[in-house]
Amino acid sequence: MSLKDKIHITGLTDSGVVRDHNEDSISSNADLGLAVLADGMGGHKGGEVASALAVDSILNSLSESLGQIKTGEIDDETGYSLESMAVEAAIKQANTVIYQAAQKNKQYEGMGTTIVVLLFYDNRITIAHVGDSRLYRVRDNKLELMTRDHTLLQELVDRGFYTPEEAQKSLNKNLVTRAVGVSPTVDVDLTEDMAVVDDIYLLCSDGLNDMISDDLIEDCIINFKDNLDTVAAELITQAKQHGGKDNVSALLAKVIKPFPVNGNWLSRIFDLFS
Repeated sequence: MSLKDKIHITGLTDSGVVRDHNEDSISSNADLGLAVLADGMGGHKGGEVASALAVDSILNSLSESLGQIKTGEIDDETGYSLESMAVEAAIKQANTVIYQAAQKNKQYEGMGTTIVVLLFYDNRITIAHVGDSRLYRVRDNKLELMTRDHTLLQELVDRGFYTPEEAQKSLNKNLVTRAVGVSPTVDVDLTEDMAVVDDIYLLCSDGLNDMISDDLIEDCIINFKDNLDTVAAELITQAKQHGGKDNVSALLAKVIKPFPVNGNWLSRIFDLFS
């Protein structure tokens, strides 16, 4: 089932004010209900290479694997949906692709990337992430952070050494403890949840949330929620006006209609009158 008329996805990426090149990569597949954002790292354009490899690898992997999945089935070992397992496998495959590319090319040694993936299926979502790129959700005009940063600073916050307010002002907020491609293996965080009509999801690189507060992010989304292209442009503009010290990317997805796999009388009636 194509989700093209059920989920609207759009996004922008920008090099920012300070950087002369962009190491972020974003992409989506409307039919699959899939959005992917990566923020690369590494010398001599290694970050650009790593993020592009990650996004391309994940989209290609999931384009093949999702069509073979019987929605509604659960992985016995983990308790996650088979869709979540496919997303995790795709990220791990991307990790292998990037790591092997770095091993073969000395100038890309040590390159890696963060990743955040959002997949819609059967009125549900899977969120998968590695690193400090984030995913937010706006539901009932309230912004909620759905991911946890894999950074040294976040670990110190978790242990009580910093308050969240102190952490926001820290100069060391971008020391990631986990990334795709820097090691032979990678651990992926998975989250599953229900999707509700009018939910808006924001995938972003740290060049956005480091520059502007969550309150301002929330205001931008709520004020322009009827036009996601405007939301993306406004978020980028605000990040650049507040310093733009890093590349900045915003990828947005909004649930337009229910999308149960087997359908039901309520969703069919909704489709007729929407």
